[in-house]
Amino acid sequence: MSRTYEFLKQCDFFVVTTVSDAAPAARPFGAVMEYENELYISTANTKAVYSQFKENPLVQIVALKAGTRDWIRVSGKAIEVYDLDAKQAMLDACPVLLRHFDTKECARFALFKILEMKSVLHTAGGIANLEQ
Repeated sequence: MSRTYEFLKQCDFFVVTTVSDAAPAARPFGAVMEYENELYISTANTKAVYSQFKENPLVQIVALKAGTRDWIRVSGKAIEVYDLDAKQAMLDACPVLLRHFDTKECARFALFKILEMKSVLHTAGGIANLEQ
């Protein structure tokens, strides 16, 4: 398990920032998984964030661990993945998604892999570059 994924799982949520009409757009996410050593997030293909990922895949993820000043910034490219095994793995890793997507074949269920990932962890002990 990567340190990036481990940290994100310790947070109640994280904020995903995209680009919308040349301006930043941020929103909270909670579902994340690591599958075959890659980080994944998901959304519905009916949401604005889906269109933003498709139009400009550059994203940042920021999370703060509750009760601490430890935080992480993950930068990369969100690339849609259509693999049904990966989608099932996401549903297994984050069962809360079943409220929105009843099966891995759900037409609205979109899964994104974060590629070219750069991750920086900020703690009281200093700054650490993680997976890159």
